[in-house]
Amino acid sequence: MTLAPARRATKRGRLALATALLSAATMVAACSGPPRGGDSGQAGFQLSASTPPAKGEIDSFTWATYAEPPTLDYIQAFDYPQNTILSNVCESLMRWTPQLTLAPGLAEKATNPDPTTWVYDLRSGVHFHDGTVMTADDVVYSLGRQTDPNNAAAWAQTFQNVDSITKTGPLQVTVKLKQADSQFPQYMATAAGVVAAKAGIEAAGKDYGTTGSLDCTGPFKLGTWAKGQSLELQRFDDYWGTKAKSKKVVFSFLTDSSARTNAMLTGDVDGGYLIPTESYDRLKKSGPGTLYFGEGLSTVNVNVTNMQGALGDVRVRQALSLALDRSGFVKTGLAGSGTVTGSLTTKAAWASAPDDVRKSAFDGLTPTTQDIDKAKALVKEAGASGKTLVMATSTIGQDVSLLATAVQAAGTKIGLDIQLRTIAPNAFTALFTDAKAREGIDMFPETYYDSITDPLDLLVNFRTGAYQNFAGYSDKAYDDLIDQATAEYDPAKRGAIEAKLQQAASQQLLWIPVAEWPTAVFLNKRITGAPTTISYMYYPWAADVGAAR
Repeated sequence: MTLAPARRATKRGRLALATALLSAATMVAACSGPPRGGDSGQAGFQLSASTPPAKGEIDSFTWATYAEPPTLDYIQAFDYPQNTILSNVCESLMRWTPQLTLAPGLAEKATNPDPTTWVYDLRSGVHFHDGTVMTADDVVYSLGRQTDPNNAAAWAQTFQNVDSITKTGPLQVTVKLKQADSQFPQYMATAAGVVAAKAGIEAAGKDYGTTGSLDCTGPFKLGTWAKGQSLELQRFDDYWGTKAKSKKVVFSFLTDSSARTNAMLTGDVDGGYLIPTESYDRLKKSGPGTLYFGEGLSTVNVNVTNMQGALGDVRVRQALSLALDRSGFVKTGLAGSGTVTGSLTTKAAWASAPDDVRKSAFDGLTPTTQDIDKAKALVKEAGASGKTLVMATSTIGQDVSLLATAVQAAGTKIGLDIQLRTIAPNAFTALFTDAKAREGIDMFPETYYDSITDPLDLLVNFRTGAYQNFAGYSDKAYDDLIDQATAEYDPAKRGAIEAKLQQAASQQLLWIPVAEWPTAVFLNKRITGAPTTISYMYYPWAADVGAAR
């Protein structure tokens, strides 16, 4: 993913082993609530819990995205452009709320009768966009697509502990696990848990996700898709939940960051997430609307994609990290709206852990203060002086381009030749799904968003064979700790294991951590209601957007 900031997490729930039935309404599963607003503690931004609720319906609104999705097939929904749109069209068994808590979705109840069994009781009378009614067969088929190796699903890792998915009633599906899995029930609120009509997917064949209907259940259905320009969503009036306040949403694909900002300032588009950081100042001062910052769960990192060359030596990775001007990047690349970090995970991801666990997770991590002399010595010691490395960059926004430039500058100071390779925004998203797109690239900027509020969401990426383990890192001891943490339902015990994983990832510098980054959203004064949190990735946020007055 151009994958999510440390926040002030409020109350988190616990996901404990249950011998009795566990209601999905109370299964918060270690998700954090949003901030209550107020000073973020940083000069560049304040966090808002939400935007004002809408006061009425509107005919339509227009939303800017930095790239066109290559597909809207939910099994490949692993990046911002896809999920920002898909979250309004396709729904999952569970739902991530604007408060970043877990709630019932298409399953009105989730129960856990034993550590390796999850039973999902489905809502009755839920209609797909083609008018047919959702059944357990659709759920079994939809989740089964994620597990089929022939589909190369981006979410396949989520199902690694799944033994079977079966229909156990007309509106009931039972998932049997190979072992206890503390992560699986949480991921059922993401695109991993999406349910679509079996008949519709089969009828579309290889074209599913790129043309025609998505045959899902959300408050909007797919309308006209003008390739390369825009995509339209139309309100689904037979929606089982609260009807959307807008009759139509138009997503405009604006790959140039200046064009996106100008479109917001002129009113050509009404809003957008992932605001270019270079535009923060202009949008804060603009008359047309308001720029909000909210809870994220995002860290900005340098993703190391190739350990066959010079970066295969941990001393070179350490040298680059020591030479990197993180404070300068936060000031320029994030327009001051972020915090320097030496941690790959956000502090918010550890909110449910005891104090001693958090301390062990964050003590002695990657240094964030520049030390050029030590970095030079490490490069020389590794025999890497003069070695060439390729860093991908893109015009998506200055957060990407300036981080790439900062890495190049760091390399120059310590004797490395770092070349930048510019990739178009539409192609940049392919770095996360296509190995060919990463050929000849040693590293690239990645803003990682946690899909669940659990540090394992990020730390699992370095397990042998993991989907985002692009560099092919493999360590049995690390894999064993991943297994232990995954199988542990008790948050405190799991956190202690995750702290060991965090320390291991830090020592190896499998990615280079740079900063934590809040969510930003701009709204024209005529609309309101969009959540300020990262929830928009899996919550039907557009349904809440309506008239501001």
